[in-house]
Amino acid sequence: MQAMGGQAAWERTRFIHFAFAVEKGGTRVARRVHLWDRWRGRLRYENTDKEGVPFVVLLDLNDRQGEAYRGGALLERAAAKPLLDQAYEAWINDTYWLLMPYKMKDPGVRLQYAGEVSEEGHVYDRVLVTFDHVGLTPGDRYWAHLNRKTHLMDRWSYILQDDPPRSAPTIWDWRNWSRYGGILLSPEKTLAHKEESVRILHPILEVVDALPDAYLTDPAPIPERIGTEERARTGS
Repeated sequence: MQAMGGQAAWERTRFIHFAFAVEKGGTRVARRVHLWDRWRGRLRYENTDKEGVPFVVLLDLNDRQGEAYRGGALLERAAAKPLLDQAYEAWINDTYWLLMPYKMKDPGVRLQYAGEVSEEGHVYDRVLVTFDHVGLTPGDRYWAHLNRKTHLMDRWSYILQDDPPRSAPTIWDWRNWSRYGGILLSPEKTLAHKEESVRILHPILEVVDALPDAYLTDPAPIPERIGTEERARTGS
């Protein structure tokens, strides 16, 4: 935690704006955007449906209630519910890909030292991460590969609860750790040891201290880079 900016910096982090994109063989196959108010548990989620129509969800993560707008039109409750559920599940998945090392001490997370390993000229301490009936998939198992020199998680491997029995771990490299606000984040994850190139990217990635409240209460479009908007308002 100290290597990534420290506990105090993490607790000060309020708004995280990021895109979650999947790229296979150089072609982008998925992209969705989150604006998350960590302190108040509010989420703005943007995606497109199967017909290619954009939609926006404004969700209270505490009770999973909110509103969904498809093509700018407010949906009735029954039509909105699948989109509210999608937003919540995408937030669970996508924030874990972005923030997993910060969540290793969350309630219900079990940590176990899994030994030293040398990989590609680096020495790693591996930590097994399992879950005590928390999260959407509590049977998942992760191994954090912590670089002994930098103390950053250079890669993770995992076996998911729905993987076939005796599956080998899937391995991803976490690349290009950089500072956003007061914390370090990895904007690129690359699937290791596979012939086809697969990457998880965060082409939008911002940590900001303040923003207009309407961004989380109004479905109207917001700037693609809200950090630029914040700097303009504050003169910084």
